Amino acid sequence: MKRAILTLALSGLMVCAMPALAADSGAHSHSDHDASQATPVPKARAVTSHGTVTVDGKTIHYTATTGNILLRDDNNKPIGSMFYIAYTKDGNGSGSKRPVTFLYNGGPGSSSLWLQMGGIGPMRVDMGNGEATAPAPYQVRKNPYTLLNDSDLVFIDAMGTGYSYAVGKAKPKQFWGVDQDVHAFGQFIRRYLNKFHRWNSPKFLYGESYGTTRSAALSNYLQDQGIALNGVVLQSSVLNYFAWMPGSDDDYIYNLPTYAALAWYYDKVPNKPAKLADFVQQAREFADGPYLQALERGDTLSSGKAQQIAERMHQLIGLPVEYIKRADLRIDPSNFRKELNLPQGKMIGRYDGRYAGQDMDQISSVPGFDPSNQFISPAFTAAFHGYLNNTLKWNTDRKYRVMNGKIIQKWDWKHHGAGGNGWQEPMPYVAGDLAAALRKNPYLRVLSENGYYDLATPFHATEYDLNHMMLKGDLRSHVKFAYFPSGHMIYLNPKALKAMHARLDRFYANTLKADQTGPASK
Repeated sequence: MKRAILTLALSGLMVCAMPALAADSGAHSHSDHDASQATPVPKARAVTSHGTVTVDGKTIHYTATTGNILLRDDNNKPIGSMFYIAYTKDGNGSGSKRPVTFLYNGGPGSSSLWLQMGGIGPMRVDMGNGEATAPAPYQVRKNPYTLLNDSDLVFIDAMGTGYSYAVGKAKPKQFWGVDQDVHAFGQFIRRYLNKFHRWNSPKFLYGESYGTTRSAALSNYLQDQGIALNGVVLQSSVLNYFAWMPGSDDDYIYNLPTYAALAWYYDKVPNKPAKLADFVQQAREFADGPYLQALERGDTLSSGKAQQIAERMHQLIGLPVEYIKRADLRIDPSNFRKELNLPQGKMIGRYDGRYAGQDMDQISSVPGFDPSNQFISPAFTAAFHGYLNNTLKWNTDRKYRVMNGKIIQKWDWKHHGAGGNGWQEPMPYVAGDLAAALRKNPYLRVLSENGYYDLATPFHATEYDLNHMMLKGDLRSHVKFAYFPSGHMIYLNPKALKAMHARLDRFYANTLKADQTGPASK
């Protein structure tokens, strides 16, 4: 089956703060300069600070390096300034063989503050778990579940986001595309390895949302540039984009297990089972079997069979049988978000369905806003700015672009992928790039992290993409899956964050162990 998710991408596959997006999309911008004028080239600089964090009872002393690295064209002229915040464990010295992980969020058009302040960096902002976060003052605390115990961390802002911007006579748009973005990140990583003498360190990528699209393509690009990765972590993935095709039912099939998870969460399931994972497996089997077969019949499906399918869907996703029949068995995510808790007068979130809020229009078929976005974004934005200025001591008169809405509007989706015959794809299929990297580097390991309550990047679609990479033998075991009772931003749920930390500990340990014992090691 081919997935029809272009509409998903263009409707905002970004983990973003909409208020910040509105504020950052104005006409006046440092980075959107007149092409006839050159933007001054800043010096590459770095500011260091120090901190400690305790993980699993052990105190880690670390150095935080906040800075920018210049990107250059083939003539060695500066074309971009890429902003980063790196956390390195003290005492390892130059040329450290400690793992280093490069992290980023998605969009395209998002800065990396979400991963950094949500649960992966050494500091974390307190947020409401499945409910709205109160306004300021916000609390930023040491994060006992940071990934810093396993690896040094480098959080990178994509070009046009954060403090990353085009310089000289370069135009911002020359960085805004699938392949252009990969080349920029590839050059940044190469320059970081040079600057900080980390060529001999084990190397990992960690991307969230569109960041997984970037990671999959980047893994193969870096391999071809002579940079072999040890591991890739994909959080809330989208790996396969195709233009919407009239009559395609694929999205309905992939979404149904997520609907079931949310119906279970809100107690909308008749005779609710005790274990979420077991219930989700029932939904998978129904989606890939009877539901798929029924949708394939199209208009020839008998009324009796439609009734039978609708009744089973009611048992799994909690919506009324008559509503399901009126929808022709096909429920869009926006309709599901509105309908599931309609008797309570609430809609649920797209990025994380555990967040529910009141909607002004109770008879509209779609939600008026996304509570899982609006209920958390101000806390991230304000806390990060305070942390950046007061703790990391990075001061500038530039605006930090949490989200840049112009980027996705102008994004070049074409991709020279490794998954087909090497031709340029109108939309990216990057699972093929990841598969190519795995074949070229049989030591590479991949961990796919998924939130059960994520309607933006449903886990069943990710399962399909990663299970159809045509990997043979031992390579198939190099791709692992993990599931958590949370949404797109898994770390919003503290219990899920704790479990995710434990899973990442195992992934890093097993990956580094496998590097010593051979490519076929499990």
